[in-house]
Amino acid sequence: MKKRGFEIVSQYANAGLTLPARSTERAAGYDFAAATDIVIPASIEGVQKPVLIPTGIKAYMQADEYLQLVSRSSLPKKKHLVMPNAVGIIDADYYNNEQNEGEIMVQVLNISQEAVLIKKGDRIAQGIFLPYLLADQDEETSKAVRAGGFGSTGEG
Repeated sequence: MKKRGFEIVSQYANAGLTLPARSTERAAGYDFAAATDIVIPASIEGVQKPVLIPTGIKAYMQADEYLQLVSRSSLPKKKHLVMPNAVGIIDADYYNNEQNEGEIMVQVLNISQEAVLIKKGDRIAQGIFLPYLLADQDEETSKAVRAGGFGSTGEG
């Protein structure tokens, strides 16, 4: 039985991607890389628009776990890119959803005045598997079944 790990989404099956891996013996995070070359536009007159960088990767895990997606520490310093939400949460039921097969996308903002080129294979984020706890009242609320992909659990 699989406990937790990564797979390449079918769209990128022949794209030569590698699965996320830890870079050092004691690293907590698995490094995620860009699946394609992508240009992140410059901030125009102080207006920044988030861009989704495809990874071509999906993650599976236990029902009481999630994958926390965080920026690599070098991303703001070297590329002037930040994650607008600071932390991305990949829920266990995101895996193999109908809309995008559970592909993990990294949302970034370019805080510089110049466009930034991210090349296929550039490490852009890291993911850490974590358990979570439920509140006593959790069973009292009804929950939907996930059908969609990125940002599909509702507005606001």
